[in-house]
Amino acid sequence: MIFQIILLIMLAYVVGFIYFGLYRNILARIQGRYGPTIYQSFYDSIKLFSKKNTVNYGWMFYLGPIIMATGAVLTLILVPVFSDSDFLRSATSQGNLFVLLYLMVLGPLGNALAVGTGGNPFGVMGVVRGLTRLIGLELPFYIAVVGLIIAANSSDIVHIIDMQKTGGLNIINHPLLFIAAMISMVGFFGESPFDIPGAPQEVYSGPRTEFSGKFLALLMSQGSLFAFAKLVLIIDLFLGGADSLWMLVLKTLAIFVTIIFIGVVYGRYKVEQAVDFLMKIPTLIALLGLARVIWFG
Repeated sequence: MIFQIILLIMLAYVVGFIYFGLYRNILARIQGRYGPTIYQSFYDSIKLFSKKNTVNYGWMFYLGPIIMATGAVLTLILVPVFSDSDFLRSATSQGNLFVLLYLMVLGPLGNALAVGTGGNPFGVMGVVRGLTRLIGLELPFYIAVVGLIIAANSSDIVHIIDMQKTGGLNIINHPLLFIAAMISMVGFFGESPFDIPGAPQEVYSGPRTEFSGKFLALLMSQGSLFAFAKLVLIIDLFLGGADSLWMLVLKTLAIFVTIIFIGVVYGRYKVEQAVDFLMKIPTLIALLGLARVIWFG
């Protein structure tokens, strides 16, 4: 299992950074310019790991990124990567969706602890915005997950995947739950219109303002791991998982590109606008999907 966990982290690291490089290139092309190479994120990460930190705000400032990375790794090892094989399932049998949803909150909490220690107003403003937005993002996503748990009569991700092999994909059987979850995912990936914590025109770089060197590299790395975990989770819950590496890349890339283009099309909401929208539209869609599951199965 230790070998599989290490291999899984390496796979998530590589795929996550490649997708991030692809995102920078797609965004550049849409804006009529040339972006960096697709591998630039790797170079930046390696370079930052070799740098020293420029500031020191105490042990909590450095513990925050470690908590975030721990949450990303624990989330990753609870998400089955391949549906027809025990390979890279890691510790999936030791947890379920409830544990997974709990672990996903570790990142924002670690971020808040670290940035609050630094006291930079841009960072603190970004954290406040992020935690406020998090309430709106979690509600429709959690309702969608509860709907799938009720439909499958299980909180085991592997069981939800297996159910889709015989009963059809959840994206078809429960489209309202999928739409609500995808809207939340746009925010979880920090894309517009919900990219308010690190809005560069307003709060500089938000929560990451004071981070540099190895800890900025750690934040970038945990971001790639977490992004991969969230993409795999979505395809496991709604697209029947993946039975091969090619299918994994195809499905996660389709979800990722969809999120990118949503972010490109829509302008950024204000904090109150984002929360108001999330508490109404996707939450209502998720509730309708949940009601459909309860009444019709």
